[in-house]
Amino acid sequence: MATPILQFGTSRFLQAHADLFVDEALRRGDALGRITVVQTTGAPERAGRLTALAAPGGYPVVIRGRKDGRDIERRQQIESIARALSTASDWDAVRQVFRDEAAVIISNTGDTGYQVEADDLRDPVPASFPGKLLALLQARFSANGRPLTILPCELVSRNGDMLKRIVLELQADRYPDSAFRDWLANTVIWANTLVDRIVSEPIEPAGAIAEPYALWAIETQPGLTLPCRHPDMVLVDDLTPYEKLKLHILNLGHTVLADIWMRESRPADETVKAILADPAVRARLVSLYRDEVVPGFAAHGLGAKAEAYVAATLERFDNPFLAHRLRDIANHHAEKRARRIGDFLAWSPSVPMPGLAAIARGQ
Repeated sequence: MATPILQFGTSRFLQAHADLFVDEALRRGDALGRITVVQTTGAPERAGRLTALAAPGGYPVVIRGRKDGRDIERRQQIESIARALSTASDWDAVRQVFRDEAAVIISNTGDTGYQVEADDLRDPVPASFPGKLLALLQARFSANGRPLTILPCELVSRNGDMLKRIVLELQADRYPDSAFRDWLANTVIWANTLVDRIVSEPIEPAGAIAEPYALWAIETQPGLTLPCRHPDMVLVDDLTPYEKLKLHILNLGHTVLADIWMRESRPADETVKAILADPAVRARLVSLYRDEVVPGFAAHGLGAKAEAYVAATLERFDNPFLAHRLRDIANHHAEKRARRIGDFLAWSPSVPMPGLAAIARGQ
């Protein structure tokens, strides 16, 4: 079966967000088709996940929480993944799908996924995700040059713009061809996107537990191809307000709580819900939101939207049905602290933010 959607990343977030969106759209006849998912790290401990993702009958996702004042708990089998490959062992097959089948590329390669290593241009398989992507794009350009939409889902500001810039910089060194560069810059669609859903727990070997709230915001542009249509997918002219609210309120709040958890050597399995039951921790987070975060948004005319999003975020943090462990949030803490807090400080430099500045400095 040809798969018009090619996904890089096997995270539980993608399982309960993009893959679920496509699954639900397929049931309505409103998706391009099924997905080939690709593991980019080659981690042997995830081999079982790859097999389970494409197993007959799919894998489970449990949606659990409150929405519109109602408790929700439902379980569904996700059958949108047709096959699962690894760049470590299936590079030729990945090239074939990318070259001949894909119309849309989805990625979520983690907080360090855009880093380029010194040996990135090694053969036959480049080390980093941008390096792999460039090699695959070159194979497609050489074979047919058909248009392609890339939908990065990494939590990076203007993720499409950033990934495009990194790939073009690599292209200048590896494939210095003006026609290829023009195709990359003008025919390939690099979309800026924002994804928002708390996916708190894995189900082994594949599957996840997630909250009912979900958002996939995509900045529209000519030539954009979507993998599916879904009620929680929105096309917007300007992604910036959505991006800033999510990254610098919800994600920033998670990073603040993770920082407290790490510094105070709190219980290893402590969850967001549990740490916020500590009155001192809750007061500190609420104070940072009220005294530093909301004023930072107000400086850009987004004060009212920020207040509303803070209220919604605290309600989501208090979800009694999710066990969102702080040890998971604390992964790649330094990178998250820079993007979620450091970038916010730089965005609103005229607003005093002593508490956030101390966290950003690691104090």
